[in-house]
Amino acid sequence: MSDERAWDEAHRAVYRPVRRSNALEDTVSRIVQAIRIGVVAPGEALPPERGLAELYGVSRDTVREAIRELADAGFLVPRRGRYGGTFVADPLPRPVVPAEVDAAEIDDVLGMRRIVETGAARAAAQRTMSADERDALWKRLTATSAASLEDYRRLDSLLHLAIAEAAGIPSLVPLIADSRARVNAWLDSFPLLPRTIEHSETQHERIVTAILAGRADAADAAMRDHLAASEALMRGFLS
Repeated sequence: MSDERAWDEAHRAVYRPVRRSNALEDTVSRIVQAIRIGVVAPGEALPPERGLAELYGVSRDTVREAIRELADAGFLVPRRGRYGGTFVADPLPRPVVPAEVDAAEIDDVLGMRRIVETGAARAAAQRTMSADERDALWKRLTATSAASLEDYRRLDSLLHLAIAEAAGIPSLVPLIADSRARVNAWLDSFPLLPRTIEHSETQHERIVTAILAGRADAADAAMRDHLAASEALMRGFLS
């Protein structure tokens, strides 16, 4: 899997047609998802309105309205002129999370996450990957390990999407993108803790090393441990 292909898969996960019955709401949600999982970083430009309309299968008026809503909320910054366009705000607004998130919702989201992400790690380890695919996955790991605090969660999400792509099951990628977007909204409500990031980096290396070695049980177990650690943090901050 080349870096370019992995990036294309991440784009396809968030830039896919929306439901026409809720076109505006789904377009807003999909743009926020692209921001939450780091497909478009703070300060970077969204695709042009025409391109977004084609990708989402909606009118340009719907895209404009979605952009207007997100600009009013502080997520996007429209700019005019030769180098204009619609840019992701830098910094992003701090999310407002209720003091208590519904326990049933936490159980649902994290339960789904455990199933799809451990399954992706196991499936990736069971595949015979090309040299390019193996190199791209390792590069994604090293990029995450070298990330600054400001960029860590974005690159962390892209690593998890790369693992989903390495599984060779295309429908897994949008499932994990949806899951990561919901989880990141919660993670962004509390601070990054340097020691937990160090632990996370160690776990990431265990996961990727097991995948590249073709050790499916070890990849599954390493991913399960990794998710349990972040789940403990979320339950501590959100419950």
